[in-house]
Amino acid sequence: MLQRLNIKNYAIIDQLSLEPDSGLNTLTGETGAGKSIILGALSLILGERADTSVLINKEEKCVVEATFEVSKNPQFRQLLRQEDLDDDDTQCIIRREIAASGKSRAFINDTPVNLPVLHKLTSQLVDLHQQFDHLALQNQLFQINVLDAVGGNAALRKEYSQLFTRYRKVLQELNEKKDRQQQWQKESDYKQYLLDELVEANFREQEVEDAATQLKTISHAENIHQVLQAGYYILEEGEQPMNNELRKIAQQLQGISEYLPEAAELAGRINSAYAELKDIADELDRLQGKVNLDAGLMERLQERVDLGYRLFKKHAVADTSELLALQKQLDTELQQSLNLNDEIERLEKEAAQTLEAVKKTGAQLSEKRTKAAKEMSVNVNKLLHLVGMPNAVFSVEIRRSDKPENTGLDHIQFMLDANKSGRLQPLYKAASGGEMSRIMLCIKSLTAQAMELPTLIFDEVDTGISGEAARQVGNLLRDLSQYHQVIVITHQPQVAARGARHFFVYKDLDGRQKIATRVRVLQPDERVLAIARMIGGEQPGEAALQHARELVEA
Repeated sequence: MLQRLNIKNYAIIDQLSLEPDSGLNTLTGETGAGKSIILGALSLILGERADTSVLINKEEKCVVEATFEVSKNPQFRQLLRQEDLDDDDTQCIIRREIAASGKSRAFINDTPVNLPVLHKLTSQLVDLHQQFDHLALQNQLFQINVLDAVGGNAALRKEYSQLFTRYRKVLQELNEKKDRQQQWQKESDYKQYLLDELVEANFREQEVEDAATQLKTISHAENIHQVLQAGYYILEEGEQPMNNELRKIAQQLQGISEYLPEAAELAGRINSAYAELKDIADELDRLQGKVNLDAGLMERLQERVDLGYRLFKKHAVADTSELLALQKQLDTELQQSLNLNDEIERLEKEAAQTLEAVKKTGAQLSEKRTKAAKEMSVNVNKLLHLVGMPNAVFSVEIRRSDKPENTGLDHIQFMLDANKSGRLQPLYKAASGGEMSRIMLCIKSLTAQAMELPTLIFDEVDTGISGEAARQVGNLLRDLSQYHQVIVITHQPQVAARGARHFFVYKDLDGRQKIATRVRVLQPDERVLAIARMIGGEQPGEAALQHARELVEA
């Protein structure tokens, strides 16, 4: 709700302050007094562009500031938080400044914002029909929201929305997994070939390294045999085997130990050496038997080593353990691919079931909309006749689609035949500016209780009508103001008399003897006189005054 509007140095307004009522506010005044200029200043708050031509005093900046009560506007406050702007729970102050240099700045709660952000946020606060209604009537979402509000479809619409959101989520997950499957499919055949090659190789842990070592041994077997045999021969089988000679020396030393005690120690040491060399000789003999000169084994080992080294190089690994790790990884990835097939099958089934539920609920919603469309067409046509459009025919066109969307299965278009031509056209094409205002007034009056609407501003919604039609427009505005703040610029006494607060806009001389727009709230007697002047001219007679009193009292 707009609580206060301050305008400084804009067009012919040097300084002006407006504090609207929470209900219906009417602005009256002579043509050219500045009523539409006030709306022009307000449009700056709504994100319209401006230049220095609006400055009445080129030495000072233009400032337009609006204070809104936002405690009951959660959508606006959510947008504030999304834009990282301050939210103080109750009020929001929006300011627009235009410097003499032409530079324009916008602020929300003293934080600078750009015009797109300003427009997005203020569209949740003010609905100015000059810049909103034509766009709204081309907007599919707005028309669907209106029809659902008229039909009381909030609960079913919410159920459908939840189902559709779930369906979109499942479909997104399914498409992601299908994309992954497609990518894996391109690689799976090659990976399977690599895995089959490794499985066929059937390497054990450390096998290639062990085989390479064994191969080196076999390839030098003859030389190894010679060395081992020669060592064994010297120790055990020569003409004078070294081990035998050591035993003799130890025995001889033991024999003289009675005469030379130190000899016993030397004998012990030689016996120790003998025992060690004896063990070495046995080991040399054992190793001779271990060294295999089998040519077939050598060939088989060479094949395994060659295969291992080729696979090492192919897969850029260093040893058998890394090769086996790669084999395990390939097996895991291919298994995951099989699991992915199962997951895709599950998601396809879930998507089909959810889509069926979406279409079923969408069909129910469509049936209710079809019924609501007929009722809405009848009610809008009744109101149009009351507000001075007796030849207009309003209709709601609903086209069912097989493809679900986030609002349902329906494409909805408001249609109008303004002059009984027998040809319906989209409303935004068929209606003139004045007719558009009255049509939107009728539509909004039907949805006032069901739809969350911001402050509604109508600029001369009663243009081209008078008498009973003007009275009915006043009644609709009054009824609408029971649920929303309404500001209307009017030249009709029947409309002006319906306002909870009546603002009179007029021209006056400022301190520099220049014409400036002023505005003031009319007191009851002043209001009667102002409405009487709207009826009977600048010098109204008693009949006009009496009629004005009756309108105000009514």
